[in-house]
Amino acid sequence: ELVGIVGGHDAADGKWPWQVGLWVFNPISSLWNLTCGGSLIHPQWVLTAAHCIPERNPETRHIKVQLGQLRPSYSDSVQVARIICHPNYSLGQGPEGGADVALLKLEAPVRPSNLVGLISLPPASSSFPPGTRCWVTGWGDIASGVLLPPPKNLQEVDVPIVADEICWWQYLRINKVITDDMLCAGSWGLDSCQGDSGGPLVCIWRGTWVQVGVVSWGEGCGLPNFPGVYARVTSFLPWIHHHIHSS
Repeated sequence: ELVGIVGGHDAADGKWPWQVGLWVFNPISSLWNLTCGGSLIHPQWVLTAAHCIPERNPETRHIKVQLGQLRPSYSDSVQVARIICHPNYSLGQGPEGGADVALLKLEAPVRPSNLVGLISLPPASSSFPPGTRCWVTGWGDIASGVLLPPPKNLQEVDVPIVADEICWWQYLRINKVITDDMLCAGSWGLDSCQGDSGGPLVCIWRGTWVQVGVVSWGEGCGLPNFPGVYARVTSFLPWIHHHIHSS
């Protein structure tokens, strides 16, 4: 699981208006925690990682979404009305099994503002050559096991896209398989980390920001030869469109 930004810096207000934070209620501790990121892809829908959703029968009342905030802010969060995990996601295998995407429907559409906005989905035909500089954002750890220090301002880091076959070989050495619905990005010291899960990897496509990945998993954070692994958004376009346009 990934949850933080390595090698990043504070993001400016309104720069990533689609970034949301997922607050999840832990029934054991009775505490709400900002556990993951997500992105606003429609006025009423958030895209995040399936592994961010509490296991088995998640209750909508146990998840809230904060919008338009640079710092963790439970008080301004909105209620979730529906949770849809991808049917191919395996609780047993976790993010490494692929299909690590989920949709959250908000109780009401949000009003766009200078701090809250949508991220576009990439065209199915789009591809981003290795070395393309993209950006990932989140409130996760700044190194393995190192929490983002107060005031916990949203972090951003630019990461290069890594060629599929290179990433495949790198992870094969530790017996992990990079599947077709995954995408790799990052380099030594520039990566997402624990706590960033579910957040967006965005690139510029013909002058527009589009979301190409969802923070999913990786080996450590910012290690050489182990880039971050993301759910590949283009693999899930039909599934996403089906849900956000039909319900």
